[in-house]
Amino acid sequence: MNVLLWLKRDLRLHDHPALTYAAGRGAVLPVYIVEPELWAQPDASARQWGFVAESLDDLRADCAALGLTLALRSGDAVEVLSRLCLRHNITQIVSHEETGNLWTYRRDQRVAAWARGAGVDWAELPQSGVIRRLPRRDGWQGRRDAFMAGPVLPLPQGLRPVEGVEGGLIPTARALHLAEDRCPHRQRGGRAAGIALLDSFLAHRGAPYRAAMSSPLTGERACSRLSAHFAFGTLSLREVVQATAARQAARPGGSWGGALSSFQSRLAWRDHFIQKLEDQPSIEDRCLSQAAEALRPRIPDATRLAAWAAGETGLPFVDACMRYLAATGWLNFRMRAMVMSTASYHLWLDWRATGPILARLFTDYEPGIHWPQVQMQSGVTAINTPRIYNPIKQGLDQDPTGAFTRRWLPELAAVPDAFLHAPWKWLGFQTLAGRRYPEPIVDPIAAQKTARDAVWVLRCAPGHKDEATAIATRHASRSARRSGAHRLSTDRASAQLSFDL
Repeated sequence: MNVLLWLKRDLRLHDHPALTYAAGRGAVLPVYIVEPELWAQPDASARQWGFVAESLDDLRADCAALGLTLALRSGDAVEVLSRLCLRHNITQIVSHEETGNLWTYRRDQRVAAWARGAGVDWAELPQSGVIRRLPRRDGWQGRRDAFMAGPVLPLPQGLRPVEGVEGGLIPTARALHLAEDRCPHRQRGGRAAGIALLDSFLAHRGAPYRAAMSSPLTGERACSRLSAHFAFGTLSLREVVQATAARQAARPGGSWGGALSSFQSRLAWRDHFIQKLEDQPSIEDRCLSQAAEALRPRIPDATRLAAWAAGETGLPFVDACMRYLAATGWLNFRMRAMVMSTASYHLWLDWRATGPILARLFTDYEPGIHWPQVQMQSGVTAINTPRIYNPIKQGLDQDPTGAFTRRWLPELAAVPDAFLHAPWKWLGFQTLAGRRYPEPIVDPIAAQKTARDAVWVLRCAPGHKDEATAIATRHASRSARRSGAHRLSTDRASAQLSFDL
């Protein structure tokens, strides 16, 4: 029998349950479908495609080493799968379960309907601790941990290829009509790059992880930088969990003990948040709290939105972070939370306007993490205490010397250190204001107070507690265990935007 292996966000061959299953069924045809409509969605960008294209190039070489041809096809998934199944006499498709955006959710519904009508069996297998059709969250963590403790699957032996398959070309971003996206410091895709990052993190970079991950200065090196490799599946979460556990056993104490324990916790939180979108796909476009739908105007202030996206708000640390993100495709966890919090509270922008902008900027965009946490940082979940970051204080705390801010805002070179994070207080600011650097588009103190008052009115409204209880019942993780290195009972303040890891 010929089996089609449909690859999506799992661009690897190692620890690949779907490949192992397919290899046991017959000759294997690995396929990646480049879907132009998917890449036309508002959360897609050329920087993400660049990472995927490099990963596909690596994957093609890995397939060839095993005697397989990776078939790349462009077009609608139903049409491409139908043609391939007819041409190569395929009656079974195997893939991993995907928790993607609403577009991929609806695409999978169309593929499932086509497969049923065409008499094609489509088998979907889990590749992480996310559980499809989960009836309740009770005991979820134990099931997740059991999956992570399972064997890391080796490359299948004796793989048989489907004969007569053309490889196809990897299209350019321009061919996909993606907007120009200058990201000079973007991470490189491919499994080899991911393995190198994992090895360097566990060997030496990760020692200060717990203390260093909060600052953009130190987080760039101390964080694992594996998030993009998880998002597109060049590494499996399970192999990283187990590699980290092995390193924990070898280095149980000191800074390494705390660092690796924190890292494992964040790996667990990653599945926890993706499970939310799996359970409720509407999180991408509707507030978890129905009462929060009217909190902010759905049509955002265009001037504020554009200034925030361009790093031109007049709030230096926020602007430096946004410019850094535009240039690198990455930002450390606390600063992701801060830029979203500032957009939501100080600028009073709806998360459905700002969320897609951040999604496009993140090379490591993962829908199942992004949308629940965008909502969390906007105060529209009903179950999370609002966290309104003070961007001035964050600058003083996380960039006390001003090195990061000055690097990304060279126009502030003349501002004395004491005024760098609030330059409008400097007597010489008029030499810059409106010429080289903008005045703040809002008064940060007054805006923060107004936002806090509005959010707390919402949380004190009749029915809030009942709604919060219902949402927590559906989405909060509850473990039968009372202790453990990464027990999850609530989202707490540990949750940060997109989990850069």
